[in-house]
Amino acid sequence: MGLYQLVSIVQRLFDIYGWLIVAWCLMSWVPARPGGFFDDLRGAVGMLVEPYLGLFRRFIPPLMGVDWSPVVAILVLSVIERLVYTILL
Repeated sequence: MGLYQLVSIVQRLFDIYGWLIVAWCLMSWVPARPGGFFDDLRGAVGMLVEPYLGLFRRFIPPLMGVDWSPVVAILVLSVIERLVYTILL
């Protein structure tokens, strides 16, 4: 496996995680029935993104009832992605 393949895989992983955060935000707007597929999906995605989002929720309070921590989390994820590219290349 070459260096560019490794960079491509890392890029895809960062992209997927960013989309998981977006999906988690969208799913939080939809009421779920307990025990349904959607509730299971929400729980699985939540297990992946909640620990990361929790880091930002400690420092960023909701503003007018809106949780802005996912926006900041995605921005920080982008910065981390660029740092990883710099290290790899």
